[in-house]
Amino acid sequence: MKKLTAEFIGTFWLVLGGCGSAVLAAAFPNVGIGLVGVSFAFGLTVLTIAYSLGHVSGAHLNPAVSVGLFVAGRFSGKDLVPYFIAQILGAIVAAGVLYIIATGNGKPVGDFAANGYGEHSPGGYNLLSAAVTEFVMTFIFLIVILGSTYQKAPSGFAGIAIGLCLTLIHLISIPVTNTSVNPARSISQAVFVGGWAIGQLWLFIVAPILGAAAAGIVFKFFGEDPRSTNIK
Repeated sequence: MKKLTAEFIGTFWLVLGGCGSAVLAAAFPNVGIGLVGVSFAFGLTVLTIAYSLGHVSGAHLNPAVSVGLFVAGRFSGKDLVPYFIAQILGAIVAAGVLYIIATGNGKPVGDFAANGYGEHSPGGYNLLSAAVTEFVMTFIFLIVILGSTYQKAPSGFAGIAIGLCLTLIHLISIPVTNTSVNPARSISQAVFVGGWAIGQLWLFIVAPILGAAAAGIVFKFFGEDPRSTNIK
């Protein structure tokens, strides 16, 4: 329960901090934080949770991360479903809190930072572009996670590498899909947007999980790593 609570809180913070920055702070064109600020917000949520709760649960905060670690042999299969549930619930609760805040000025939430492609892509990118983006970005994200927590990697720097990697991923892919690489994050926003967001949600579950699994397979070529996946 300690691990699941940590995953709940961590994913809650990721969605509230990351999506909150997109929905609230980025809404001011002249003084808002813009795309760069939103990208850093997502990275900072992961970095802060990695160092505060990573020693408890590993700070996955993302079903795709859990899958990638499992495929790489760094996470137990029996913990997958409980982690998924904790992550998704934490994300949905965060989206609920954000919805209450965002509607406090009487304005509609609009797309609510939901992920999309085609007409719902910020840059109008099609399904193929969105699928390739989500697969590749999640693949690289897991390579960085697996590599920075590897036994031979410098100790104490994993959280920084992972947080900055997520920042870079958002800088690249926000224009394409609003950046998912995290099914829990996508599910939480789609629940409140409904309609098109639910209809396109499948991509932001399937592509990140496949990208993460591919990274887990590739990383096996680097050899066994007996160290825990916890970020220390």
